[in-house]
Amino acid sequence: MAKQDKQPVELTEYADCRGVTLDTSAPGIIRGVKVLGLESRNGRDYPKESIARAVSLYEGAKVNVDHAKSPGDSRSYASRMGHIRNVRLESGDKGLYADLHYNPKHALAEQLAWDAEHAPENVGFSHNVLARIGKRGGRSVVEEITRVVSVDLVADPATTRGLFESERDQDTLSEDFDMSETLTLKVVEAEHPDIANAIRENAVKAYLESETAKQQAAELKALKEELDRYKAAEAVAATRTKIDMMLEEAKLPREAVSDIFMATLIEAKDDERRKHLIEDRAAHVAAPAQKPKSKEQVGAVKEDAKPPADAKAFAERLTG
Repeated sequence: MAKQDKQPVELTEYADCRGVTLDTSAPGIIRGVKVLGLESRNGRDYPKESIARAVSLYEGAKVNVDHAKSPGDSRSYASRMGHIRNVRLESGDKGLYADLHYNPKHALAEQLAWDAEHAPENVGFSHNVLARIGKRGGRSVVEEITRVVSVDLVADPATTRGLFESERDQDTLSEDFDMSETLTLKVVEAEHPDIANAIRENAVKAYLESETAKQQAAELKALKEELDRYKAAEAVAATRTKIDMMLEEAKLPREAVSDIFMATLIEAKDDERRKHLIEDRAAHVAAPAQKPKSKEQVGAVKEDAKPPADAKAFAERLTG
């Protein structure tokens, strides 16, 4: 995906501050806190050029107590602790540093100051930003930070025992998902087609095993059977219409077409067979009726016989 086409994604990252000497001499200020390193525990690399371009975005960033419950949720006034100033990129491989300015009258101010000086493992400091992510050598690379949402204080620090780092991986949003914009399957497909395929397969499997799917399958089967019946009835009606036309052309009287004969025509394999049956029936109907003749009459009557001239001649013919 080209850089200009990448949508910013929301990241929550934790900075490792091991070995940093904290200056807590000024009330309400903790100087030299490490906001961002060049490599995170979450497998992301932050090139120096990307961090350098983002320095101004971190300047004055808000600091809250704990992260929002869900991305995009508004923060309460009670959670606002302060902000960071004097943001700078340290030379070498140190990363981004700043000074934390917090309200010394805040309910947690005294606890924060004590932890920062005596037990930095009790508190974590994470940033929540929008960034464009790329891939290099199999690793995620933050190519550009487009917005700094906040830099927040969190509890449950990681085993690195460093200030401003947290072990709560569930608070870290994957760089492959854009939670600042509308998350769509298209975004997932572009970054992780294997995840998109898994989502589809799981969704299809869950649907097929649901009662809703089974009910819909039964309804679909019933509808298909009903449609097949309609199609069969429509085919019979079309065949009858064609047979009626053939009977009319053959001038076969309706009384000569019995129910059995019509069924035979409908079941015939093709129009050629139907035509032959109709012609055969028409031929039988058109043949003249032959009256039976007795054998005696046939033998007695001759084609050249003439009627008797008188009664005597008629009597002689009868007596032979």
